[in-house]
Amino acid sequence: MIKGITFTRSIDSPTDVERLASLLEALGFERGKSECGKSWNGSTRSGHSFAAPLGALELIHGKQSTEGADKIPLLDTSGEIYIEVSSLDSIYHHIESWFQASPSGGLAVLGEITETADEFRRFSAMPIPGFFVTFWEWSHPLKGKPLAIEGDLSAEGMRFAIVVARWNAVITERLLQGALDALYRSGAKKLDVEILRVPGAWEIPSAARRIAETGDVDAIITLGVLLRGETAHYEAIYNEVSRGIGQSQQETGVPHAFGVLTCETLEQALDRAGLKAGNKGFESACAAIEMVSLHRKIDSPITGIRPPRRY
Repeated sequence: MIKGITFTRSIDSPTDVERLASLLEALGFERGKSECGKSWNGSTRSGHSFAAPLGALELIHGKQSTEGADKIPLLDTSGEIYIEVSSLDSIYHHIESWFQASPSGGLAVLGEITETADEFRRFSAMPIPGFFVTFWEWSHPLKGKPLAIEGDLSAEGMRFAIVVARWNAVITERLLQGALDALYRSGAKKLDVEILRVPGAWEIPSAARRIAETGDVDAIITLGVLLRGETAHYEAIYNEVSRGIGQSQQETGVPHAFGVLTCETLEQALDRAGLKAGNKGFESACAAIEMVSLHRKIDSPITGIRPPRRY
């Protein structure tokens, strides 16, 4: 029974492996979708595994012949690996910036965007010697699917604040760990994630609004839990908390991910905090990442819907 398909590529230099891995991560490839996990080491080989929505690419460093390793071939515009993207110009500028930030002594090569007779646009890149990859997109924006701007799940370079309630810590701590897991897996740095603890769910909107107004974060993740119990207190608190978080998001323009659980029982809350029904903290963090990415694309003159700014 076929489970999937993986293409492997052997690379002589461990430095080149890490360099290429950093580029794939910056482009949004997801680590750890093979049986080997995120990274692996053996007696003769080590490597990293990456996954794309339609297929997988595995990088390998192994003991192999170095004959002819000093010969760097010219850039082949056909490429050895084709990666379909939704915004070719954005990817091109992203890779161009990455090349400038990660110099390799002139060995990296980036081709120009060209139009083909098959009605698609493409460009080829050689981020490390001997490794060719071609990025492409259909020339017609509606080819195969409606045109849409969507956020990516890459948190690299983004700053986040997590506002988490201490009340019912057995639940909220699980939500917090889920949110941190999502952020770090997606490329966020620990120094770019600030955690703010408040007494309970009632205090979440106030803290979220204050941190949003500083302009120091790109998105805020709100985590808490409300249990119905046997009084009307639950309804009053929930209405004000949800209203306050929504108002803060609308008035500051900073995305607020809603991770406040509203449950009938403690058992239901545990299930939604990672026990049986996923982790709401993880889901909220993913939503925050996607919204920051979407906001940036909307504001970008390359990928967004606004015309280029003129100064």
